[in-house]
Amino acid sequence: MDESTDLTEQLIDLSVGYLRSAALHAAAHWRLADLLADGPRSAEDMAAEAGLHGPHLARLLRFLAGHGVFRQEEDGRFALTPLAELLREDVPGSMRAYVDVHGNDIFWRSAAGLSDALRTGGNPFEEQFGMPFYKYLFAHRELGAQFDTSMASFSEALSDQVAAAYDFGAARTVVDVGGGRGGQLRAILRRNAHLEGTLLDLEPVVAGHVLDVPELSGRWRAVGGDFFSAVPEGGDVYILKHVLASWPDEQCVQILEGCRRAMPDDGRLLMVNALVPEGNEPHPSKVVDMTMLTVLNGKGRTQAEYEELMRKAGLAPGQVLHVSPHAAIIEAAKG
Repeated sequence: MDESTDLTEQLIDLSVGYLRSAALHAAAHWRLADLLADGPRSAEDMAAEAGLHGPHLARLLRFLAGHGVFRQEEDGRFALTPLAELLREDVPGSMRAYVDVHGNDIFWRSAAGLSDALRTGGNPFEEQFGMPFYKYLFAHRELGAQFDTSMASFSEALSDQVAAAYDFGAARTVVDVGGGRGGQLRAILRRNAHLEGTLLDLEPVVAGHVLDVPELSGRWRAVGGDFFSAVPEGGDVYILKHVLASWPDEQCVQILEGCRRAMPDDGRLLMVNALVPEGNEPHPSKVVDMTMLTVLNGKGRTQAEYEELMRKAGLAPGQVLHVSPHAAIIEAAKG
């Protein structure tokens, strides 16, 4: 194959990448990996149990097997691969809920609006659905709960990495601002028996918190509220994990200012987000940036851009801890 043919094939593959996404979403939705938990099975056997169309299922499994999701045996049956294992519901680190919810048409329709957004500078989600993303989830609580669950599954392993990377030894209280169901706060409290913590998020979100476990008894509280209005005062450490990327610069400064007002003079703030690197290599932060462009009004940012937001809010950026491609910690104090 000459170079021009190879480049053509690469471009064609990129242009139909949505078919991989659609197939993966379908596999997560119908819990196909769970059907293979006990070993290889034929597509016909799987279809009979799940109430699906056997020939269509076989074609989908064959397609995904070509991308490392599932494997087709010599006898035609299908089996799990390491990637497919993560689509199981009941395994540590399961990503089934995350993959499933991102197959919802709120994401597909928003992505389809990207072409017009390049002309208008608008937000595709709001053009399609008539309101901001989080307001929509608040109005559609079943979908909102599914989204919260998906983000919790994505964050579970990362939360422990973040908790391990930062030294909380000098702190006594931690406030997780916009902390969802509290997975990050739970990881921090588990690793630091001397700490007490406060979780802040919207009331319907914190109602499903995961902090009520015996080992954390008496060391936490969950507060329903809006971080644009008020942030619980007096914490030694404030955390904003995967919050700022969801908002434009002006709102980010507003959130940071609210945390600064709540902090004591010797308090610290931890901004946890993926940082967009220089160069042309693929990076998770660049995928996040496209999600922000199509669904929210936020954006992926470089380290320098996040530090500038902190300065505008009267905070002095400090040490930076690179935890993973999905998260770096920028520490800040009152400026």
